[in-house]
Amino acid sequence: MRAAQRSLRARLRDRLAASDPGLLRLVAGLRTVGSIALTLAVLAPLGLPLGLLVAGALTAMVATFAVREKQLGGQAVTLVAGLPVAIVSLSLGALLHTHMVVSGAFFVVLIFCAVYGRRFGDRGTALGLIAFQVYFLSLFVGATVSDLPGLCGVVVVAFVCSALMRFAIVPATPSRTLDRLREAFRARLARLLEAQVELVDAGPPDADKALAGVREGTARLHETALMIQGRLEEGTSDEATARLVQRRIADAEIAAERLCLLLLRARGTERADTLALHLPDAPVPSAGLLPVRDEATDLLRRDLLALRLLVLHPVAGGGTALAHVRNRLLGYRDEENLPPAAPTVQDVFRGIGETARSVLGIRTVLEGPQDESDDSPATASSREEIQAEDAAIGGAEEAEQEEEKQLTGLRRPTTRAAVQVAVGSALAIAGGELLSSQRWYWAVLTCWIVFVNTSSTGEIVVKGYRRLVGTVFGVVAGIALAGLVGHHTWTAFALVLLLVFAMFYTAPLSYTLMSFFVTAALGLLYTLLHTYSLSVLVLRVEETALGAACGVIAAALVLPVRTGHRTDDLLGTVLDRLAEVTGAAVGQLSGGPPEELLDRARELDQALADLGAATQPLTHPVTPLRTRRTTARYVVALLETCAYHARTLAATAEVLQTHPSIAADPRLQRAGLRIVGNIRAIAEHVADERSGARVVTGQSIAALLQPGDPGTPRYGRVTDRVLRHLQRLDEAVVGLARPLGVPRREPGE
Repeated sequence: MRAAQRSLRARLRDRLAASDPGLLRLVAGLRTVGSIALTLAVLAPLGLPLGLLVAGALTAMVATFAVREKQLGGQAVTLVAGLPVAIVSLSLGALLHTHMVVSGAFFVVLIFCAVYGRRFGDRGTALGLIAFQVYFLSLFVGATVSDLPGLCGVVVVAFVCSALMRFAIVPATPSRTLDRLREAFRARLARLLEAQVELVDAGPPDADKALAGVREGTARLHETALMIQGRLEEGTSDEATARLVQRRIADAEIAAERLCLLLLRARGTERADTLALHLPDAPVPSAGLLPVRDEATDLLRRDLLALRLLVLHPVAGGGTALAHVRNRLLGYRDEENLPPAAPTVQDVFRGIGETARSVLGIRTVLEGPQDESDDSPATASSREEIQAEDAAIGGAEEAEQEEEKQLTGLRRPTTRAAVQVAVGSALAIAGGELLSSQRWYWAVLTCWIVFVNTSSTGEIVVKGYRRLVGTVFGVVAGIALAGLVGHHTWTAFALVLLLVFAMFYTAPLSYTLMSFFVTAALGLLYTLLHTYSLSVLVLRVEETALGAACGVIAAALVLPVRTGHRTDDLLGTVLDRLAEVTGAAVGQLSGGPPEELLDRARELDQALADLGAATQPLTHPVTPLRTRRTTARYVVALLETCAYHARTLAATAEVLQTHPSIAADPRLQRAGLRIVGNIRAIAEHVADERSGARVVTGQSIAALLQPGDPGTPRYGRVTDRVLRHLQRLDEAVVGLARPLGVPRREPGE
């Protein structure tokens, strides 16, 4: 029973780690709720009025979520600097309480400065956010000059409680966060292997559902790998360790994704090589029919489960049984150990062997030296390869990066956003006053929020729409909760804490859900302040709609950034990164000098993630431009496919340096030149449709790599390893030409 309970706890822990990588959402929710609860616990025994308790709770929330720096030292400095900023903002709000025109004008100036402060990094963003939110708080509680002493004391208590929660009760160091993210990567890799087993077992009626599970698992694994990439610099002791972890995570991700593709091809799925597994909403082919069950298929299922077991449990704690499993799976890297089966099924066993090797690499870099007493020859050989790769990575020189040109004036994004928000807020103040001279600030808050983390008019429209929908449903929930709670103060506070936790836990997942929980919590706060009524909550919806409309108007008329222009710019960036990764990888595979490929591959991934976020207005269900939505999804799907094959080429090129038995192949250079040239041509056309750039088609990559003379020697296995990826990358790049309107040039033209 104890063993079963431990197993259940381990499964629950793995599920939590997989659903919330790094426990970032859980920590954010616990910190915020804990800060509010601690503040109330300190203030309640003092017998303060309810308004001061609400002010303390809201200040604790602001002081907690505004500080986003990764290092604890930087967080402490920002929190200390934020206290005087909050007190000054609160004091000005109280002093200007009776001067509506001056208060509104100062609010607009404050908003401009707060948004402009984003150009100074996380600290500037945090201080601007604290100044804005505390000024808003003074308007919400109706602060006056006579209230200032009590309010300032409450603000100090809230900041101290926030610091205690952040640094003592729920600490989260960069190294600990990185450890949690690695645990999440391990859990999501195990979940992806479960989905692959389900795909093996699925009959024709369940094949599409099983395929959807594989796609979702691959997308989540990729998301976690990007999150790890973003925290390596702060979470590791030195740059060499960061590079090793980066390499091993990339190896495991690519091996798992390739295993998915091999499994799909073994099932008979058409064109599984070009399937964009990272994009859950992209159209995919039918999953095909399950092959006839035989001994090889049963062995395949068993080995996938064994690989999952190897991912979840370290060999050091599993005795000789897990060591035996590891040795058997790594043995599939040798041709003589492959079971008799169809060639496509044998490819899956090879993929299992490569994935097991990547798991061994992760164990080595994270857990240090391993017990090698039970190693088979295949395992010993894999260890030698990993050690040679680690030595090569550790001694690599840091790649030089070109300095980006800094934009100036109104072309700088922070300056442009500050001007837009200021204009939108001025409109919101004027319109809000017409709706309500008491609660006009809700329109300003909505106008502010729709500009946060948005870069184009389309993104602002979508965010405003989502906030309005969440607010409408939140009003209904607020009415219901207010009726249930009545005048039970502490019950209402407890429900507010629960809603605040839900708000922060769901914020990265759904902006609509976050808005829903915010509005429901506000309904309870109005109840506590004895200002609740149905008309107040209806006014909240009206002010939200007004604020969203003002934000959209300002974004569309004041220094606008059209969605099409932004997506074109980001598309050009993705194509440039794709050309860089492909050209560098093929050059190294052809015998060129070694380059830093994994960093470039991650830059490609980040650029692609930015493009995906920017195309949300085009792919949103409410968009009236159906053809454009389909085109955007198709283009992003093809780019995801290109990125997968480019990452695989980069990983193979990295391995080539440490394998003396595998030689470079100069013939690959010619094939790479065509692919890179086509990518550059598409990028040129995206930048200027009047350009004469054309995509070159012709013989397949396999035909280009045929030896010219019968006696031409083979170049190890590197060509066999990358041929399929080059072929599919070439096809995907040429496929991009049609939706983007790039003309083609056939051979002989």
